[in-house]
Amino acid sequence: MDGSARTQPTLAPIDGPQAWRGDRMAARGSEWRHDWTPAEIAEIRQAVADVEAQGLEIMAINRAAFPLPNAAPVLKAMRRTLLDGPGFYLLRGLPIQDWTIRQAAIAFWGIGTYLGRPCSQNGKGHVLGHVKNLGLDYNDPMARGYQTAARLPYHTDSSDIVGLFCWRPAKAGGLSSIVSSTTVFNEALKRRPDLMPALLAPFFRTRWGEVPAGKQPWAEVPVFMPHAGRIISHYVRSAIRKGQLLPGAPKLTDRQIEALDLVDAIAAEPGIHLDMDFRPGDLQFVCNHSTWHSRTAFEDFEAPDQRRHLLRLWLACADGPALPDWMTSSYEGATEDGRPNGIEVPGVPLNAPLEAQ
Repeated sequence: MDGSARTQPTLAPIDGPQAWRGDRMAARGSEWRHDWTPAEIAEIRQAVADVEAQGLEIMAINRAAFPLPNAAPVLKAMRRTLLDGPGFYLLRGLPIQDWTIRQAAIAFWGIGTYLGRPCSQNGKGHVLGHVKNLGLDYNDPMARGYQTAARLPYHTDSSDIVGLFCWRPAKAGGLSSIVSSTTVFNEALKRRPDLMPALLAPFFRTRWGEVPAGKQPWAEVPVFMPHAGRIISHYVRSAIRKGQLLPGAPKLTDRQIEALDLVDAIAAEPGIHLDMDFRPGDLQFVCNHSTWHSRTAFEDFEAPDQRRHLLRLWLACADGPALPDWMTSSYEGATEDGRPNGIEVPGVPLNAPLEAQ
């Protein structure tokens, strides 16, 4: 399937805060990074202690149970940066050396309540995810990249915001990289306008066997979706590649492959993307609709309790950017207020495990 069978909109480059370049944003760290102050750290630690004293389960934590009078304004401003601005943010300096994994999860979840509502991240109903190498093969059609140590190409997740909390970094590698999908769109339009119809038409992609109610084992959604003055993007090339293995999947055309190779090459250019390391206690948040994220391959420590381990949240935001129907009808489902709801499989209750599964 390519763009020839579908009427295409008149295209023009998109300007605005989502259209950033990594080489320029690297010099503007104060706009997308916040170092916790002593007062903010103290109230986060106190909020964690109060939750533990009450014996609350992770999913029972809300803003009222996790008051942050000093940090709340920071999170409010960060939220607008994520949804209406460049679409990424890093919070640094949270001392976690003496914490348990449960305390880290409490802090992450509590901070997340100021940003959005958690969504299921897989067919197991995990609203608290774990990015950890489980020894799976990245080439396995049913394996998700976050369960491996492989390099993950630039991609998006199925929610308004994705958040990562660094519990343990890798022995080597595992660096985070992000890129503006709006900038990738603009560059692709400038360099190869003839390939844009393919990128604006739906691609057939697997659901990895995690099939929501009323959906097929595959989904069809474009890479770029111009909508309401913005470029909304959703891209997971591994899902497109593995979708080719499903019975009846239409074979990718040469033009589609060329178009995907083009956007991958643009995103990989040093001046386009922005790299950042992960330190213990770091929290990175990204708006999936305007930002692609990736990581390098990594080497783990031998000791199980020292291996790379990130906690993850997928968050739905009622006031997120306007989305085309592709995102909540063709791809995933929708929350009661119309936002992408992650991956919800019938009969699977939502849960927040404290270990990778």
